[in-house]
Amino acid sequence: MAEQSSDPGSRARPAVDVYAMLRARILDLQLPPDEKVNIDALAREFGVSQTPVREALSQLEGDNLIIKTPGKGYRTTQLLDMAELRELFEFRLMVEPWAAGVAALNRLSNPARMLQKSLSTFEAGTENATSVRHLLVAHDTHFHDSILSASSNQFALHAYRATHCHLHLFRLHRADDRGKQTVDEHRSIVNAIAACDTDAAEAAMRAHLIGAYHRFAEAFSQDGGRGLRVPPPAQLC
Repeated sequence: MAEQSSDPGSRARPAVDVYAMLRARILDLQLPPDEKVNIDALAREFGVSQTPVREALSQLEGDNLIIKTPGKGYRTTQLLDMAELRELFEFRLMVEPWAAGVAALNRLSNPARMLQKSLSTFEAGTENATSVRHLLVAHDTHFHDSILSASSNQFALHAYRATHCHLHLFRLHRADDRGKQTVDEHRSIVNAIAACDTDAAEAAMRAHLIGAYHRFAEAFSQDGGRGLRVPPPAQLC
C-alpha cells in the first residue's frame, strides 16, 4: 500500500502545485544540481499519483531545470559554469540595452509606471522578510521581461525567455542577497525610461548587466567555481 501524506489536502494537489514545490526545491538547491529525481518517492511524499509529478517534471524540462535521458529518467540540470555565465551575460548585453532604449520612447507602451510599481512592491515586501531571495527573483524576472515586452519585438522576447536566465542565476549563488544593488540599478533604468531618454536607458541597462555579471563572477570565484577563475572583463567594458 502506498504511503499516505500527513497533509489532508495533499491528495487533491494539482500538477501546478507540484510544479511550484519542485521548482522551489531546485532553486533553493534542496534538490541538488545533477541529482536523479525519484518520481515514485515524490509522489508518495506529495500524496499524489505519478501523473502530476511527471507533468510537473515536463514543465521543469521547459525551464531547463530538469533533463530527461531515455532509459535513465530525470535529473536536475547542472549549474552554469564560468564560461556559460559569461556567454549568458554577453547575450543579454546584445539584447537588453537596446530593449531599454526602445522602451524609453515616448509612447503608450512606455513601461515606466509598471516598472516603478514593481520596485515599490519588492521594497515593501522585503521590509520584514528574513530572506528576500524568492521576492528578488520574482521582481527581477518581471522587471526585465517587462522591458523586453515593451520593445514589441517578439523574436527578441522569445529568445530572451528561452534562456531562463533568472532561474539559472538564482541557483548559482546568492549574490546581492538583499537586493540593494539590484534595486538601485533598476531605479536608474526606470528613471531614464520615465524621462524618455533612450541613451540614458541603454547606458543604465548596460551598467546594470555588467555590475550583475561581476557580482556573480566574484561570488563564483570565491566559492571555488569548480576550479575556474573569473575571465578578464575586457569584452564587457
